Amino acid sequence: MHVSIATEPGGVAPNEDWVGGTQSLALVLDGLSTAGLDTGCRHGVPWYVAQLGGHLIAALASVDRPLADGLAEALEKVGLLHPECDLENPGTPSATVAILRERPGSLDHLVLADSPIVLEGPGGVTVLTDLRVDDVCQDLRAATEQFQTGTPEHRASVARLVAAQREIRNTPKGYWVAAATPDAAAHALTGTVDAASVQTAAVVSDGVSRLVTEYRMTTWESLLAQLRGSGPAALIRTVREVEATDPHGQRWPRYKVGDDAAIAFCSFT
Repeated sequence: MHVSIATEPGGVAPNEDWVGGTQSLALVLDGLSTAGLDTGCRHGVPWYVAQLGGHLIAALASVDRPLADGLAEALEKVGLLHPECDLENPGTPSATVAILRERPGSLDHLVLADSPIVLEGPGGVTVLTDLRVDDVCQDLRAATEQFQTGTPEHRASVARLVAAQREIRNTPKGYWVAAATPDAAAHALTGTVDAASVQTAAVVSDGVSRLVTEYRMTTWESLLAQLRGSGPAALIRTVREVEATDPHGQRWPRYKVGDDAAIAFCSFT
């Protein structure tokens, strides 16, 4: 498996996405917005995703280890790195997780929250994602979309939405993300496909997938074709060009003008 990666912040704030790849592994983490609210952690989301990414690669060094087991170990080890922080704070740094791993004859996948994995083969395109977050706080999300991006009203509405999501995050009433404890790993969506059925694959954060799912400016097939032809960095530039045509979020309501973006593009021989 050949993995090409790229990541870029959506604005002037530090990048809260993280991407990594090895000869058998591709993974993307998308740190969740704190909306300026207290997290109980002095380190911040960029530190958290960097630590989790590194520990995930180490935990999955054995290609036979179940992906969820490796994620649980990585979550536990990262939690032990900052015991002085309030890890029970509902806003403790957290992230989505998307992992694709090649083993002899097969591809394993894991998704936790809405960073998708897109597989392309002779049978077409398959999108693997976890959209449980879309089922919660729908009224607050709709209220946020009424305001222009970046206005005081919009920022206040996003903060209300994030505060409400925190209260049900990693509970049976809400949705699951990687956070301070290993519990969430058991709720990840996992599976395995025949390696012969996949020619290329993309593991992306929602800062990239929205080009298809929200902006509807391309298709998954065209997105993968651009990755094959121009690579991940060029695709992120395309996302930025599209976002620049709607700087106030009037055509495409969103939490910020530009979201952090991360891509791991995989090709197979």
